[in-house]
Amino acid sequence: MCRHLAYVGPPVAIGELLLRPPHSLERQAWAPRTQSSGVVNADGFGVGWYAEGDPVPARYRRAAPIWGDLSFADLARVVRTGALLAAVRGATLPGADGEAAAAPFAAGRWLFSHNGAVPGWPGSLVAPAAALPAAALLAVEARTDSALVWALALHRLRAGTAPDAALAGTVREVDRAAPGARLNLLLTDGATVTATSWGNSLWYLTGPGRAAVASEPYDDDPGWTEVPDRTVLTASRDGVGLTPIEELFP
Repeated sequence: MCRHLAYVGPPVAIGELLLRPPHSLERQAWAPRTQSSGVVNADGFGVGWYAEGDPVPARYRRAAPIWGDLSFADLARVVRTGALLAAVRGATLPGADGEAAAAPFAAGRWLFSHNGAVPGWPGSLVAPAAALPAAALLAVEARTDSALVWALALHRLRAGTAPDAALAGTVREVDRAAPGARLNLLLTDGATVTATSWGNSLWYLTGPGRAAVASEPYDDDPGWTEVPDRTVLTASRDGVGLTPIEELFP
């Protein structure tokens, strides 16, 4: 299991979103409030963010718990951004992939995270993996369910599929191969955020020119709204849209 968060809006210090709120992502690493599986998310963390004028995001990832990284706390105090995606990781299975297994995963302008787990991994996803081009398989960063789910979604994006349909199609494909999978996917290109709610909690918060999407609220703002299960969300600085996944892929 994992916890993740994406934000687009006015520039803000990374720490204002990830460290300072009372129920911040850092706190969710050891005391999540709505997590349905697992107790802590101490198997690594990462954040990707966009600098003004550069469409390709920077990333900072570590295999250690977020609360023990003093260098990140210092960086987060001063680095400002108008868009980010961050995650704290609870591994589905023990592994040796280190920070390569920590979200966000990246390709070009995209950042991606998976909150959930695929039952029967890795055997349950042999068929979807076999359908990918060899180059896509060779580019998978880590031997984890999340990394392969990202490869499936990225293959759709590179074929020209819109982000909402790419994520919804990936969820449908993985769920058919591994029924009972929990597949909250989170994707951003620095301008929009696309997410799926499938088996885990997902919330959003909007304000003037900004939107945050998260596994759970990071503060007690009454404006947080829970996303219905089996829904795809699209958010930007202009607002949020929700579509049942079955409308995109019956």
